[in-house]
Formats: sequence, structure tokens, C-alpha cells
Amino acid sequence: MTVEKKDLDWGNLDFSYRKTDYSYVSNYKDGAWDEGALTTDHSITLSECAGIFHYCQEVFEGLKAYTTADGSIVCFRPDMNAQRMADSAERLVMPAFPQDRFVEAVKQVVEANAAWVPPFGSGATLYVRPLMIATGDVIGVKPADEYQFRILVTPVGPYFKGGDTTVKLCVSKYDRAAPHGTGNIKAGLNYAMSLKAGMEAHAAGYAENLYLDSESRTYVEETGGANVLFVAKDGTLVVPKSHTDSILPSITRRSLVQVAQDLGIAVDERPVTWDEVASGTFVECGLCGTAAVISPVGEIHDDDTVVVFPDGHESSGPVMKRLRETLTGIQGGQIEDTHGWVCKIC
Repeated sequence: MTVEKKDLDWGNLDFSYRKTDYSYVSNYKDGAWDEGALTTDHSITLSECAGIFHYCQEVFEGLKAYTTADGSIVCFRPDMNAQRMADSAERLVMPAFPQDRFVEAVKQVVEANAAWVPPFGSGATLYVRPLMIATGDVIGVKPADEYQFRILVTPVGPYFKGGDTTVKLCVSKYDRAAPHGTGNIKAGLNYAMSLKAGMEAHAAGYAENLYLDSESRTYVEETGGANVLFVAKDGTLVVPKSHTDSILPSITRRSLVQVAQDLGIAVDERPVTWDEVASGTFVECGLCGTAAVISPVGEIHDDDTVVVFPDGHESSGPVMKRLRETLTGIQGGQIEDTHGWVCKIC
């Protein structure tokens, strides 16, 4: 499929919203979702009593569309996003958008905006943001009875500027999510909790916060927008697990774990204490997620304690670099996709 691309400086895009040609919208009313359709209207008109405003019934997802080496447009594991969104909706007592329709809607809106999918090799992608909000009137504390599912798309550059340059984190004094609360779903309320901490971290010169568990402040959980990975001295990929079920199940993280196993890298998924990190147990650290893929972390600061990752202090260490290159190679079509992760759009 040959499409004339929009006249954008693809190599210098930042990570911000740009209005494209089409969004997708479907509404839930009287116990059923309507057929759904593409729309050129990128606005939403709601009652002042809509449930989203009062009781924060909102869930969302994030995935990307890419142009591969052969010129195809693809997405990466949209079925996993469909499943996670359904899980998030169930937690907030919202009607899940059917998972097969989710994938088809992603295909439809990406194909309709093919001119906005950045060219191969530009370093940019088309960010795909499915979301669902409560639109029905609610005044008492209860779930709404009407909802809207939408998908917007926008071309973006890297989440963290600077390419393979490392970022610095600080240990947050705030908590991200309550133990056994909503930390394991992708809902706007979790991210609202991180905004103040995030702005304070940025003002102090840090790229992100590292959150510890809210129950004991002993275990590493995640940052405000990404999961955390470590590499031990023997080359083992160490993946923090939450003993209070408060870490978002990142699709990128799960994919990287599989990639590591395919490459013969040992993987250890377990709770990780901050004391382990502070004592110098790990030689590499990275943040992983849809937006960042893997961003290398050079240092983590906790007041006067500074943890340095010696094998990846200035740029990605050997393990993180290999994982990133392999996963992006699969996404871009240069490496064989043996797991059926790549979903061709057109």
C-alpha cells in the first residue's frame, strides 16, 4: 500500500498531540455497544453530570503503529491491549468493549490515518490511544449506565529526548497506588496521583520518579509511566514483581521477558527491595513501556544516596541494548516475528 505521507519533519517530532484526520467512536447505551464508526470530530460534548467528572470512571490504553522495512503498516500485539482494557474496565465496573471489535477498530482508524504513520527509519511512530469514559448522568455514588469508547491517533517522536542517553530517577516520597488497589489497571486516576510528584521531580532535574510499595516502602514497583527492569552482575534480567499487586502489567515488559528468554538471557521475576538496588546489586537499569520501549537509567537518587549503574551509566548497557534492538527489530520487520506479535494493518 502506497500512501503519500503528511509533510512533517518526522525526525524531529516531540511526544505531543497533533490532530489527525480520523478518530473512532462507539457509544454504550441500553446495555449494548452501537456499531461504532470513524469520525472527523475530535471533540466530546458531555453533560455536567456525566460520571467521568464525578467518580472518575475512565480507562485507557496506549499502543503504536509503525511502518516496517517493507513499507507495511503494523501494530504490535493489539490483542493484549484489548485484554488489558477489558480487565481495567471490569475493575471500575464499566462494560468492556468487545476485544475482537477493539482490534478491528484499531486497524480501521490506523488505516484511515495511514498518511500520518511516520516513515520507516524516522524514529517516530503513530501513537494509538484507545479510551473509555462514563458519559451517563450520575449524582449518587454508583456506576454510570452510558459510556463512550474512542480511539485517537497522533504521530509522536521519542518519549524521552536524547536517544540512547541515560535518564536520572529519584525515589518518590509520594505513593502511586494503594496496596491491592488500582495500580494494576490502566486508569487515569492512577496517573493523576503521579502528576504532582512528577512535576516536582522534573523541577529537580529528574526524568521520572521511582515508586516504592505503599504498604512498607520496601519494594521497588514502577515509575509514573513505565515498568522498571534491572540487570544483575551475572547478566540475569531481573523484573520486579509486586507483592501487593500494584504494578501495571506492561505489554512491552512481558514482550521483553519473552525476547530475553529467546536470546538465552536468564530472567528472574521477583519482588526487588530498594535496599538491593541501593547496595549496588545491579549493573544496568531501564524503563520499559509502549512510549519508551526501553530507556536506559544511569542513576537513581534517594536523598543523599546515589545509585549508579556502571554498565549503563551514560548509554544503554549491553543487555538493555540487545533487548531493545531485538524488540524494535521485530516491530520493524527486520527480525522474524516467531510469536505472531505483529499485526499487519495494510
